[in-house]
Amino acid sequence: MMRFISRMSAVGTALGVLSVTALPVAGQVANTAAPSGVPRMPDGHPDLQGTYDLATMTPLERWPGDPPVLTREQAETLQRAEAERRAKSPGGDESLPPDHAPPPVGGDNNVPKSFFEAVEKRGGGATGFYNRFWTNQGSTYTVVGGQIRTSIIADPPDGHLPPYNEVARERLATARATPASTAAERQDGTAAPAGAFDNPEQRPLSERCLLGFGSTSGPPALPDYFYNDLHQIVQTADAIMILSEMIHDARIVRMNAQHLPKNIRRLMGDSVGHWEGDTLVVDTTNFTGKTRFAGSTENLHVIERFTRVDDTTLHYRFTMEDPDTWDRPWTGEYAWPATDKPIYEYACHEGNYALGSILRGARRQEAEQAASQAK
Repeated sequence: MMRFISRMSAVGTALGVLSVTALPVAGQVANTAAPSGVPRMPDGHPDLQGTYDLATMTPLERWPGDPPVLTREQAETLQRAEAERRAKSPGGDESLPPDHAPPPVGGDNNVPKSFFEAVEKRGGGATGFYNRFWTNQGSTYTVVGGQIRTSIIADPPDGHLPPYNEVARERLATARATPASTAAERQDGTAAPAGAFDNPEQRPLSERCLLGFGSTSGPPALPDYFYNDLHQIVQTADAIMILSEMIHDARIVRMNAQHLPKNIRRLMGDSVGHWEGDTLVVDTTNFTGKTRFAGSTENLHVIERFTRVDDTTLHYRFTMEDPDTWDRPWTGEYAWPATDKPIYEYACHEGNYALGSILRGARRQEAEQAASQAK
């Protein structure tokens, strides 16, 4: 999902002619020391606690031709255009006229003109998405070290995931023919692999309300570009909890600990932390084969860095490494602004008939196909 979203950036064509400002060199970590005066815990380390809103207009990957950063004027123009688009969409500030024409037969197949149009189209297919009332998307680009970024990925410098290596290409080609709990919903009209709808265990983890889609739960913790982007940090000297509003995932970081044995694996991996000066460093291994962020394997290794920039902002940086997927590590970073918004319960299953309906629909489709073949 995230790989598609990142490739459907809102501003690919519009930004192609904008000026480029140099990014920090690969591997350079910005804002690693907390400024004087920031709140600290009794043990002397910066107090990272609070609720943060990860929603942003900055996609994971940069569309080819986009500059790495925007000027303030360029960003304000694009943000204003997106706000106007949302106001005019169903459920926005402006009501549709009573004589609004119905969508075309088969759904709306217009080519998206912006990043969020592409995101919404991907989420709802040709038949449409939630109306605006149900979404709470980012309204500004992320700012890192004073730069308005057009991609969360900072290294490689082109703002794109490294290409898959040969091992990954062979593995993913096989995986596409095999039902899996991490399979994404198809929107291209082609048939899913045989058996993909045979039972609940073979449906995507997010569809089963077990783990947030994309990588909202982390690691790495990323925006979902739809809603429920709040994350809460609760901190003690021995453990740090990172709660995700989406699917109510809670990740526990054990401080100054050793990783679990390799035979003990978790959907969000095994996270251990330590302090490097004023930066919290979280090292995560022991993933399962069901997580597979961006096509990675259970051998994925993620290193996250959390640094308090000021009273209301964290700098979040992560590095991904999996030699069975990419021939080089890659790094992303973006700002986590604090918010006083409440985290709402994500009651994913209560009163939710979707999964049962999906399986019943598959049985109905199979029966109709069998009847057709019998004639």
